[in-house]
Amino acid sequence: MNIILLSGGSGKRLWPLSNDIRSKQFIKIFKTDDGTYESMVQRVYRQIKSIDKNANITIATSKTQVSAIHNQLGEDVGISVEPARRDTFPAIALATSYLCDIQGVSEDEAVVVCPVDPYVEKDYFKALKALYEQARKGEAALVLMGIEPTYPSEKYGYILPESSDSVSKVSNFKEKPDSATAKKYISQGALWNGGVFAYKLKYVLDKAHELIDFTDYEDLFSKYDTLNKISFDYAVAEKEKSIQVMRFSGQWKDLGTWNTLSEAMGESTVGNAIMNDKCSNVHIINELDVPVLAMGLNDVIISASPEGILVSDKDQSSYIKPYVDDIDQQIMFAEKSWGSYRVLDVEEGSLTIKVTLNAGSSMNYHSHKNRNEVWVVISGEGRTVVDGMEQEVSTGDVITMQAGCRHTVIAATELKLIEVQLGKEISVHDKKKYPLEQ
Repeated sequence: MNIILLSGGSGKRLWPLSNDIRSKQFIKIFKTDDGTYESMVQRVYRQIKSIDKNANITIATSKTQVSAIHNQLGEDVGISVEPARRDTFPAIALATSYLCDIQGVSEDEAVVVCPVDPYVEKDYFKALKALYEQARKGEAALVLMGIEPTYPSEKYGYILPESSDSVSKVSNFKEKPDSATAKKYISQGALWNGGVFAYKLKYVLDKAHELIDFTDYEDLFSKYDTLNKISFDYAVAEKEKSIQVMRFSGQWKDLGTWNTLSEAMGESTVGNAIMNDKCSNVHIINELDVPVLAMGLNDVIISASPEGILVSDKDQSSYIKPYVDDIDQQIMFAEKSWGSYRVLDVEEGSLTIKVTLNAGSSMNYHSHKNRNEVWVVISGEGRTVVDGMEQEVSTGDVITMQAGCRHTVIAATELKLIEVQLGKEISVHDKKKYPLEQ
């Protein structure tokens, strides 16, 4: 089974745990059987592999999320990188071309497209496989998954099927309605449009060539930032005559707000958190090294991270976005393909960071024009390369680098260090990469 997972958005409604680098799908909040925590993307990836261990999974995402994906899923997962944000049709066209031209998947093969972040169980992935098989039959050019509504939602568009059969032709599409209109749609047998569908690769490639002048994947990638922003529904689905919908009646939740996310949490606290027995329907997620204590609260979400602290009534937490839009701040935590970093202190002329490298991983060999750096190894072993000179390092070692010198660190074991950046102009853009000759 071929699957394209759409991974986009900054997840501002889940501030302070999400930011432009760590979107909501990368927050590790779901407890696993072994007591560790996994993120939405890790959960969905694991669930797909449990149904089809040979599934060919490609994640369509922005370049800012690539490191986090590799950090959480490893290096083997396929990634179709969007050079710019251009909505779902260009993203799906690029990912489809990636499957065909880069991975060598036949144009006659089918593919399922779905969001990376719904909260679902095993039956959903069995339904994805059935959707894939239905697309392979070729009875329709496009096969949608229609989700049986559990309430008159204003967040989703609606699909009106021609019949109540498990697979039906589509009669009509409806835009996101108000609650009263949603009730009317549901009474007519309408289904939620959750953005899940399947097709044969040739179908979308042909549609892409109709709307975009390009030859192959590389050409489309090079032109991507010039493309018009348009959704797949507007560009393709709502204009297609040969279209079916397959019903799905299992659990399906969009965890887009703190209110809905807390409903899916297996426990009331994550991290160093305490609440007394006078609390009711309170959830605490704490990523800080200091404890959070809650007393006598009802229907509240508390979330603490290096980015900030949120204390909110659960219903009010849905309206966080405009306030977060006004917060101008530096990214304080990020996962990279080699590990992670956390900003400890920001002052004029200096930035202090705690860096954790995974065993066997390394930073890029790079230099900075406008800042000096000092590394202090606080645990682990590895080696540094500074202007071509290699040195073994371990706990307590100090490495100093002047502006302009090329440097990297390679971890033999998990390696933790404190990095102090010093200079009048400290910027994430002040970085030049070089090949490292081993």
